[in-house]
Amino acid sequence: MRARWRGVQPIARRRAVLFLLIFALAFSVRFLTFEFMRAHLNDAAWFQYGSYQVFDKYARGVWEGRERAFWIDDPSRTDLVQYPPAFPLLVAAVYKLTGESSMYAVQRVEWFLDYVISMLLIAGIAVTAYGWRASVAATFFAALSPLLALYGASPSADAPTAWFVLAGVWLLLAAAKRQSTGWALSSGLMLGVACWFRVNPLYLAFAWAIALLLFVRASLKRRVALSAAVTVGAVLVVSPIVIRNYLVFPDFTLTGGTIGANLWEGLGETELGRSNGFVLGDDKMVEIERARMGLAPDAPLEAFWPDGIRRDRERMREALYFIKQHPIWYAGVMLRRMWGMLKVAGEPLPYYGSAGINVTSARCLPTEWQGGVAALFVTLLGMLQSVVRYILLPFVAFGVWTLARKDFLMTALALTTVLYYLVLGSAAHTEIRYTLPMHALLTVFAGVGLVRLADIVFSRPIWTAIRKEKELKAKG
Repeated sequence: MRARWRGVQPIARRRAVLFLLIFALAFSVRFLTFEFMRAHLNDAAWFQYGSYQVFDKYARGVWEGRERAFWIDDPSRTDLVQYPPAFPLLVAAVYKLTGESSMYAVQRVEWFLDYVISMLLIAGIAVTAYGWRASVAATFFAALSPLLALYGASPSADAPTAWFVLAGVWLLLAAAKRQSTGWALSSGLMLGVACWFRVNPLYLAFAWAIALLLFVRASLKRRVALSAAVTVGAVLVVSPIVIRNYLVFPDFTLTGGTIGANLWEGLGETELGRSNGFVLGDDKMVEIERARMGLAPDAPLEAFWPDGIRRDRERMREALYFIKQHPIWYAGVMLRRMWGMLKVAGEPLPYYGSAGINVTSARCLPTEWQGGVAALFVTLLGMLQSVVRYILLPFVAFGVWTLARKDFLMTALALTTVLYYLVLGSAAHTEIRYTLPMHALLTVFAGVGLVRLADIVFSRPIWTAIRKEKELKAKG
């Protein structure tokens, strides 16, 4: 084993050591964040356990044989298409494999998978687009990211959605480099799988197709083929859900709700919206609908049952009518949401959720460990996270500016995903956890910015002289 390790090129050994150190750093941050989240899974301020209960109910039904894994027999059960089916099925699989039907079991499994998968995907995207040095720097930012650590330790559909979106991005970059329709088709397939977890990436395939058509330097025929492959891949994977919903209800929809509700409730974030009868929160929305429908206070009514698809379309029509009356005002609302999704340092803006915690001994360690070396290590780790929060966006901006001319194709394709989550994601009520793929890609741009800054600093004459002196000593 030692002989084999000595046979590896020195540069490869250095890379391996660097990645091992960074992955160890990521493990430390994520394990401490996992401990914090485990103690707060029943706290609505940190985890939306009400939404988890929807998944849990369906998962238990599948696990116990009361519900089908995919098909819906009862066309009145519009609540079963409130969300895509993959995450409840993942929850049911965890329940069966672990023998423990609790969100804590799901948290453990998802936390470990996210730690491995997300770090590898970020490293892979960075090395494919910008090389090994950028990959090392990107994984350093990702390892210390409070946001990625927090939602990677939360038993929700957010992290699994991000895995498949990022896998799609990686394959998209490879497809553009190789001008391969096979790789492009695979990227679309990955995006389709992501839509089985969350509806948010649904139209990203079209954005990728347009980006390939516009930015790849190839013949028009080849660009059209690449664009078509991405679109076909996503449509193939998503189509079973759409076909099922049409046959059962019948209705052409990927999900039976959430889009109209998010648009309607998003107006409830604003003062103007609230003054015109819009509210934020499913419970408040349901009470308004109950009054409009003339139902008794004890009559059964949920956000997406009964008749959830039609009711969600009504919400969408009402919200869009209001937005059309105030287009300039709503553009300002969208800009504030964009900033809310990007703001990872300082106090978060209301409505968009937490950007994560800096680990501390008080938050993450048992009482008997809140002193000594362990507490000091955790405190230093949290301080480093705080620094990374504040420097991330400046490094992202510097990295994008640096890449604008040097690596235009890779940068344009990666930025397509970032802009998709910023622009389309801000059209309705959003939360920062919905944008995990975007924040993972931002660590890549920040990594490039860090590498470029290091090049500028260490290429100065004084550092060049020091390097030459070291080289002469080594030869002498």
